[in-house]
Amino acid sequence: MRATWAPRGRTPVLRHRFNWKRMSMSGALAYRPDRSEAVFVFQIKHGTYDTASLIGFLTDLHDHLDGQPVTLIWDGLPAHRSKDMKAWLASQRHWLVVEQLPGYAHDLNPMEMVWGNVKATELANLCPDTLDEAHTAAHAGLERVGSSYQLCFNFLDHTGLRL
Repeated sequence: MRATWAPRGRTPVLRHRFNWKRMSMSGALAYRPDRSEAVFVFQIKHGTYDTASLIGFLTDLHDHLDGQPVTLIWDGLPAHRSKDMKAWLASQRHWLVVEQLPGYAHDLNPMEMVWGNVKATELANLCPDTLDEAHTAAHAGLERVGSSYQLCFNFLDHTGLRL
């Protein structure tokens, strides 16, 4: 939510004209240990993410990073902890290590800062007429984040985590 102008004593209300359907985003910030590069990979899809779609995203991430080893810092989304996900992750240990964040430590996840940044900028007070307009705004924000190595490193630095 952003600040806006309204007559004294009246709470501003933003209205939209369509029924919201669900749009979900997944993303990964990848950093080189020597801090020479940061890469932001994201995906936006209609509907929700489940185990199968997250496995698809991680497979795409593997391909995008040319099979380089990855340490993934993950929060506690239920699809991250499903039986099928655990089995798939066990079969990917040659390139993927997963570090699970405790449920109370969302502030250690640099991706939370990405989502917050996009919500506070491109999606702030957005009242699109269609879900596609919301998709376009979200995509523009994620592209903006991904185009700045410095911003990606700032999100990491804010967590206090080190490479």
